[in-house]
Amino acid sequence: MVRSDGPGPGRLAISKKQSKEFRPSRWQGKINACEIPSGAYRRHVVPAIIAADLTTKDRMMTAPQITLFAILAGTLSLFLWGRLRHDLVALASLMACVLTGLVPGDAAFAGFGHPAVITVACVLILSQGLQNTGAVDWLAGAILPSEAKRLTSMTALIALSAVLSGFMNNVGALALLMPVAIRLAGRLDLTPGQMLMPLAFGTILGGMTTLVGTPPNLIVSGFRAEAGSGQFGMFDYAPVGVGVAVVGVAFIALLGWRIVPARKPMSTAGFDTGSYLTEVRVPDKSKAVGLTLRKFERGIEKSGAQIIGLIRNDVRMTAPHGGRRIQADDVLILEAEAQELGEVLSAFGITLEEEESGSARAERKAGETTPQTENDEAESNTFAEDTAAATKPSDRDEDIVLREFAVLPGSTIVGQSATDLRLRTRYGLNLLAVSREGRPPRTRLRTLKLKPGDLLMMQGPAEIMADFMNETGCAPLGERELHLPNARMAIIASALLLGSIGIATFGLLPASVAFTLGVLGSMLLRTVPPGQVYKAIDWPVIVLLGSLIPVAGAMQTTGAADVLARFLVETIARGNAIAALAAILITTMFLSDLMNNAATAAVLSPVALGIAASLDVNPDSFLMAVAIGASCAFLTPIGHQNNTLILGSGGFRFGDYWKLGLPLEMIVVAVSLPLLLIVWPL
Repeated sequence: MVRSDGPGPGRLAISKKQSKEFRPSRWQGKINACEIPSGAYRRHVVPAIIAADLTTKDRMMTAPQITLFAILAGTLSLFLWGRLRHDLVALASLMACVLTGLVPGDAAFAGFGHPAVITVACVLILSQGLQNTGAVDWLAGAILPSEAKRLTSMTALIALSAVLSGFMNNVGALALLMPVAIRLAGRLDLTPGQMLMPLAFGTILGGMTTLVGTPPNLIVSGFRAEAGSGQFGMFDYAPVGVGVAVVGVAFIALLGWRIVPARKPMSTAGFDTGSYLTEVRVPDKSKAVGLTLRKFERGIEKSGAQIIGLIRNDVRMTAPHGGRRIQADDVLILEAEAQELGEVLSAFGITLEEEESGSARAERKAGETTPQTENDEAESNTFAEDTAAATKPSDRDEDIVLREFAVLPGSTIVGQSATDLRLRTRYGLNLLAVSREGRPPRTRLRTLKLKPGDLLMMQGPAEIMADFMNETGCAPLGERELHLPNARMAIIASALLLGSIGIATFGLLPASVAFTLGVLGSMLLRTVPPGQVYKAIDWPVIVLLGSLIPVAGAMQTTGAADVLARFLVETIARGNAIAALAAILITTMFLSDLMNNAATAAVLSPVALGIAASLDVNPDSFLMAVAIGASCAFLTPIGHQNNTLILGSGGFRFGDYWKLGLPLEMIVVAVSLPLLLIVWPL
């Protein structure tokens, strides 16, 4: 019944059924017709009119809400316009909120300390460690068949990402597989973005399958416990989540990747330096020992490398016969592209000749009894000095990098060799490879006389590289990623990332803290040298996230998120439970594309419980809809950390995500709604 007792209209309790029965317009008509006693009008109609008036006032948007919606509309318009950098637009949006009082001035930059921002930065650094050490090469070879075509490779990678995301932090799963996806894109003749977006979406889909797969699942479970129904179990999400993930992964692998914009990130715009000539030594335990040269060349054929010579017992063989078997301690002279050297080395466990440690070379020299050639005798005069220079403690404390230099006509090193220059003794540098037009040189790399136009690949401390360049007059080539595999460091880099993921997965520490510990370990153990740490971070992405997190917080503090959710739900549902379920799912997905997915789940979980109570239906159906919707942020780079993580690496623009994201979200709705009604009936 309608209660009008008690002081003031704030104590009124008008049910939905009663508000329909006592609509003011209906009663007023009957009053005019003298069909209703005045007492009934005062007892029933007046309270209904007051309640309706209060509801109308309560639902009117406030000035802060209107202002925030205007700022968000302008922000999204600039993002979609694409003429301004996304981090600049995000920062402008934050400043607009601060100037209008929606975000307090002292909290304007609190977003940069948000766990999501810290986690993204740390994941980028740890991912760089995997690339630096060659762990990516091993991982790619272990999980992906070398002969697989696009469909098989795409399906395998996306499915693996979805499975991993179900049991570990989905940001960590993406970090683990991002370098693999980039390498795979090169092999399949795709742009990095055409692999990265399917991979990121696969990790998001996989996260919805278990309780610990993604933060929104934990938040929704917490609201269920507060409502008195207990928390969801570990695999309560699986019946719906797995179904959605399987269909989503199949769509992406079969068709979805084809509609991803084929953009090339600026960081991958390289240059053609031609093939390098380099010498590699075959260790005792190398896979190449015992193989014929012909079989070895088949193994490196895809990298474009080829054998142009063999040195055995200090005797050089030009164009050796393909049937000759490789022996331990052989030196192979290879011609290969700079970017492919790492792949060749890791495939057979061989090492660059000049990269070998001084102590190892000393031991090998001591055991040699074969005659020395003239060049080797000249070289031996400086060998002891080279060994000492190579093992100085100061060198081990430097950040060792690879750089490429061009020998200019006026350079002081023209006509000299690495031995003449005493590169190891004087500078502490290694000459790893030389690129030269015309006929390949017939002398050893360390005794090769340099000519104008030669390109040198050198290894050593970054600061000494700069001194060498200034002193010799060589010109540095534009920087690009050049990494050589190191098995021991690859194991360390993998262990650091997996350890961070494990700590976060089992809840021992927050994800941001766990990944920060991993970064600290990588710096101390030098899988990512301290000088490269800040270069590994995509700073525009960090500014984007740090700027928009306070804006998303303003949506909650002003009530704008709640206003938007209630408007969409009540406008679409109109009392129909299935329509209401679809509305809460779509509303959650929409908000999750604009704000943090965990925040979206926190805002809409109580709204979902309220709708279920008003319709007298199963609240679990609506909570599950919120969990699914919050996990499916595919339209923008700001809805989920994984979307943000691939923004720079894939060369994407803000408006690129919806092209694959929109059909994928439509599939999620089409698949999840029937499953929700079957598994969690109303």
